Amino acid sequence: MSKLNRDFPSDVITDILCQLPVKTLLRFRCVSKHWHSQIDGPDFVQLHLGLSLATKSNLSLILKKWYLYSTEFDSLHTATELNPPLNIIWGLTEVFGSCNGLLALCNSEEDMALWNPSTRKYQRLPVMLVEPPSCDVRPRRFTFYGFGRDPINDDYKVVRMVQFVSRDGDDGFFSTELKVYSLKTNSWRGIKDFPYYLRFMFQLGYLLFYRRGYGVFAGGALHWVLPPGFGWDCQIVAFDLGVEEFRIVPLPDHVDQGFEMDLAVLEGCLCLLFNYDNDYVDVWVMKEYGLKESWTKLFNVSQSTLNRAFGHVMPLAYSKSREKVLLEVDRDKLFWYDFRRRRAKRVRIEGAPNSFSADIYVGSLVPLGGGGVDRKALKPQKERKKSNTKHMDKFLSKGFKLTL
Repeated sequence: MSKLNRDFPSDVITDILCQLPVKTLLRFRCVSKHWHSQIDGPDFVQLHLGLSLATKSNLSLILKKWYLYSTEFDSLHTATELNPPLNIIWGLTEVFGSCNGLLALCNSEEDMALWNPSTRKYQRLPVMLVEPPSCDVRPRRFTFYGFGRDPINDDYKVVRMVQFVSRDGDDGFFSTELKVYSLKTNSWRGIKDFPYYLRFMFQLGYLLFYRRGYGVFAGGALHWVLPPGFGWDCQIVAFDLGVEEFRIVPLPDHVDQGFEMDLAVLEGCLCLLFNYDNDYVDVWVMKEYGLKESWTKLFNVSQSTLNRAFGHVMPLAYSKSREKVLLEVDRDKLFWYDFRRRRAKRVRIEGAPNSFSADIYVGSLVPLGGGGVDRKALKPQKERKKSNTKHMDKFLSKGFKLTL
């Protein structure tokens, strides 16, 4: 090892190491104390992450159904089952955010964790109970979640927002509880001041179809759609993770009317999706965050393009050549859309569930403080599924008084 350090300058070794996947780097930590210290160092972690994002390397696709699966983005060939660290009852753990190699997971409002699947490290969030403002109110059916990086304080944050209404629902009472978790301090804090328009974010039909409960992270902020209502049009609501304040993001001008609006992110840029009666979808991108004039129409997808009817289209990532974009359609199928030919080709992944939703994930060394190691990943796959089945049987027999 000392001969290697003599023969090669340290910056050359660093350049080589930066181009390796996380799995290889974790093995190389055992080569020497120097390499262990270098690979775990914050400068190298950021250098490796920045290169991966810039070159679109170390990317994977997270497939979400009853279980979680991962497939390498470069091939999209075979799906491998993942093993999230939260205790599973139904076999379902929700992923409500992905940022710099960290996934935000939840089983309920109080059971949440941050997880780095590449290093198998996780940080269980402290339990923060939902606290109604009085006994006369009840939480609404949906809880809003979000996860992203605070660039001002170099921190990762989870946002949980629960809305309350009166139990009789007739007096118009409304309240919101907003909690923000900081990975740096491993603690929650409450946000007290809310803009009036938050009360209109909850519209059940809109949320059921578009899953607006999970915020879209871009430009250091989380974003949700404010659905149209009495006297106002669709809006984008943003929560800035740095200053922890809400604001409205301006929409592009000259957009045709009669759409349903959705949000996405492409290479860190905020995207708008205008769905016109499930006939076609216009995809816009905000090239410079916060600047209204930077909204640019990227492409259009129609039923004839996909050769099928659809209700929901979500762009996930560009190909390395940027000649194509990967689309998730109806939380069910994947398609490569070719910009030049204006054609779409179905993507089939071996071992993937029949239907799923998807998120882009980058393999990284981003640490999680004093979190644990996912020991469940060491269990054989059949043993894990057998254990999950027992949990499900126990839940059903207890909840529905069934004999299983």
